[in-house]
Amino acid sequence: MKKWTRWQDWTVIAAGAYAALSVMWTSQGGSSTAFMVVVGVLLVAAGITNLAMPGMPAAEWAQALFAVVLLLAPWLGGFASMTGAAWSAWIPGAVALVVTALAIKPSTEEYRHHHAMPAA
Repeated sequence: MKKWTRWQDWTVIAAGAYAALSVMWTSQGGSSTAFMVVVGVLLVAAGITNLAMPGMPAAEWAQALFAVVLLLAPWLGGFASMTGAAWSAWIPGAVALVVTALAIKPSTEEYRHHHAMPAA
């Protein structure tokens, strides 16, 4: 797996950036701004980490966790009734979760390939 080439991680970076920046064009309430900015930035950081160091399953799982938190953020942060903010969390959260799920198996296989025990 080559560094900086996986479309899944670029997609997660875009989803995280959208979530973090969407606070500028959607009405916010509850703790929506904090959730959107913090989790969006965490998704961007996780995507960059996975691009720079492919084959780290733990980083993929962390990225999946951030995606789930973003997906649940409207309920956790009390802004599910605020349509613009809620959809700006649900859509990028779902996109990030789906593409991360697609990336976990190749990442795990890459990890196992590079960390295989030599035959005795």
